This record gives sequence, C-alpha cells and structure tokens, in this order.
Amino acid sequence: MSISEYRHILRIAGKDIEGSKKIIIALSHIKGLGYNLSQVILQSLNINSNMRIGFLTEKEVSDIEAAIKNPSLIGIPNWYLNRRKDSDTGTDKHLLTSDLDFTISNDIEREKTVYSWRGYRHMFGLRVRGQCTRTTGRKGGAVGVKKVALRPAAGGAGAPAEAKESGAPATVAEPTSEASVPKSASKSPETKE
Repeated sequence: MSISEYRHILRIAGKDIEGSKKIIIALSHIKGLGYNLSQVILQSLNINSNMRIGFLTEKEVSDIEAAIKNPSLIGIPNWYLNRRKDSDTGTDKHLLTSDLDFTISNDIEREKTVYSWRGYRHMFGLRVRGQCTRTTGRKGGAVGVKKVALRPAAGGAGAPAEAKESGAPATVAEPTSEASVPKSASKSPETKE
C-alpha cells in the first residue's frame, strides 16, 4: 500500500482509532469488543490481524463494522455475544459502547426495584458475585475504632508549664536506671582512662 492510502485516524463503531495501531489491538479498544472476538472477526473476514489499521480500504472497514454490529452474519457462535437471551426481547445480540453501559445500568435498576438479593447488594455497595468479604472489599472508614487526638504539652517542647511562666530554668528528672543512661554520662568525671 502507498502512503497516500494511509489514514491517520479511522472511525469504527463510533470510536476514533489511530491508524498506527495494529488492527487486533485497535478493535479491542472499542468498548464491548475484546481481543478474542476481534481475532475471530478478522479471521472470518480474512484480514491480517498484524497489519496497521490505517492501511485498511473502505470496503474492509465497512465489512468490519457490519460484522461488529451483527456478528452472527459472519458465522460467529452465539456464546461469543455479550447479551444472550435479552430480558426484553429474548434474542441474542452483541452490544457496544454506550448501549452496553445503558443496558447494564437498566439491569441493575431492575434488580433494585424487585428487591432481589443482587439488588440489595448493589444498593449497599457490596460485592454481588458471592465473593468472601470478611477480609477484603473494605471500602468505608473504620468501624468500632475510636481515634484519639494527641495533645502537645501546654508549654511546648517538653518543659513544664510553671517553669515557662515564672522564668525559672526547667528541672529535668534524673534517670532511674543505669540502662537508660548513656555510657559517657554514667562515668564519673574524676576517673580518667
């Protein structure tokens, strides 16, 4: 292919895609279309998956778009589709981009309105798919733990408040055990080594 036929940006299924990406990677960036389904679509259309997407012809782009919108037309089995036995129509379809988000949010709202167990879990922001939640999934704040703020001394820097106010030098308490006294301080000044 010549450089004149190369396109820097293509629009496939409502998404702008850079022409420098490989076709298999570029198609998997479309929401609702994964790597495996992209591979199957390209194999069934006899398109090289390692080619750059900017070199596709108009016919190949239109074939890819038609296959993405209705994968069963090119012989892809139903278990590849992401919306099988739709609750409204009962048909198998494959949803993309904003349609996928809209349908998922409608499903969640329907479960909330019928008060199913999944609906309850969605309402309270808990895990829905049967995961263990004893140690994981802790998104909120601490429960049952009281936080106490530490207050600094009134005079600051460890000096007693009375000494600060009167102007007298602060007295420091003597250490009670020899273990807490440094070795240089424990020796008497008279002894010389």
